[in-house]
Amino acid sequence: MKRFVASLAVLALFATGCGAGGTAKDSDTIKIGANFELSGEVSAYGTAEYQGAKLAVDEINKSGGVLGKKLELVKLDNKSEPTESASVATKLATKEKVVAIVGPATSGNVKAATPSVTKAKVPLVTPSGTDDSVTVEKGRLQEYIYRVCFQDSFQGVTLANYANKDLGAKKAVIIGDSSSDYAKGLTKSFEKSFKGEIVAKESFTTGDKDFKAILTKIKDKDFDVLYMPSYYEEAGLIIKQARELGIQQPILGADGFGNEKLVDLALPENLNNIYYTAHYSDQSTDKKVQDFVAAFKKENKKTPDAFSALSYDSVYMIAKAIENGKEATPEKVNDALGKIKDFEGITGKITMDKEHNPVKSTLVIKLENGKEVSNTVVNP
Repeated sequence: MKRFVASLAVLALFATGCGAGGTAKDSDTIKIGANFELSGEVSAYGTAEYQGAKLAVDEINKSGGVLGKKLELVKLDNKSEPTESASVATKLATKEKVVAIVGPATSGNVKAATPSVTKAKVPLVTPSGTDDSVTVEKGRLQEYIYRVCFQDSFQGVTLANYANKDLGAKKAVIIGDSSSDYAKGLTKSFEKSFKGEIVAKESFTTGDKDFKAILTKIKDKDFDVLYMPSYYEEAGLIIKQARELGIQQPILGADGFGNEKLVDLALPENLNNIYYTAHYSDQSTDKKVQDFVAAFKKENKKTPDAFSALSYDSVYMIAKAIENGKEATPEKVNDALGKIKDFEGITGKITMDKEHNPVKSTLVIKLENGKEVSNTVVNP
C-alpha cells in the first residue's frame, strides 16, 4: 500500500512538471499577470487600466499573438491595498507563473509588490506608478520594476515651469496629501523648481471629504496659482469646495486629475482654469491614437482616459520585449524590457533609460467647464 501511494506521488509530481500548462516556456499560451485596483479607493484607475490591458491582449491575439502563442491575461484584484498588492504579486509570479506583470496603478501598491516580484525574478511594468523611488530606491535600482509613465519629478518641474512661464505666476499655494508618497514627491519637485514664492502650504490625508477649513485659511491670501498634487477623489472635492468659496485662481494638478470621476466630483461648472499634466489626449489627431480611442469606445462604450492608454502601452511593450527576447520566460523578458528603444506607444515614443524610466514627452491639458480645450506638448 505504501509503495502504491509513493508511486502515485511520483506520477503526480511528474504530471505537475510536464503535464498541462508545464512551464511558461512550454505552454501553449503566454501568461501576463494583471495586478490592478479593481475595488477600493482608487478602483477607477485600476478598472481603466484593466480595460486598456485587455484591449491590448485581444488585439495582439487577433494579430497572431507573440512567438506563435496567444497571450493570456491573468486578472487579480489588489483591492487598492498595499498588503493585497504584495499578495497578488506573489500569487501571479509563483502560482500562475506569469512571464511579466502589468500594474498596479498607484506608486504605493507598486512598492508593496516590489519585494514579491524581485524575489520571484518576474518583471513588473506599472502604467502609472509615478513616484521617483518606484524604480530607484535610495540609489539602488529595482531590477524588475519598469514604468511607461513619466516620473513625479518631471511632472513637478513641468508644472512649476508652466506656472512661471505660461501663467506668469509669482506666488503659489500648495494643498497636498500628507499621507501619499505620490503627493509628497510632486510637492518636493514643484517647490524646488517654482521660481516664485510659496505663500502657504496646507495638507490633508487620503479619505478626507471636508476641506473648507483649509480653503478658508488660504482664501484671502495673495496668490496666483493653487498647486494641488492629489488623486481625483480628493481633488474633485477640493476644486468644488474652492470654487464655491470664491477661489477662482488657476488650479494645477498632476496626472491624478486624469479620470472622468474628477468631473463627477467637482461638477463641470467648477472645472474652469484647471491645468494638469497628462500622458496623452484623446483629442489627438494622430491616427494611432484615434484608432485606439475608437477600438476602446467600441469595447467599453466610453472614451479611454490616460490610465487606459498607459496600460495598453504597457501590455504592448511587454509583448515587444517577449518578441525581442525570443523566449517567453521572465528572465528573457526582463532583459529585453531594459533595452526597449523607440517603442511607438499611444502615450508617446518610449526609450527605456538605465533607471527603467521612459524618456518621453508630456502634455499640459487645460479644462474649461470640465472639457479639454487645449493641450501643450512639453519635451523632457
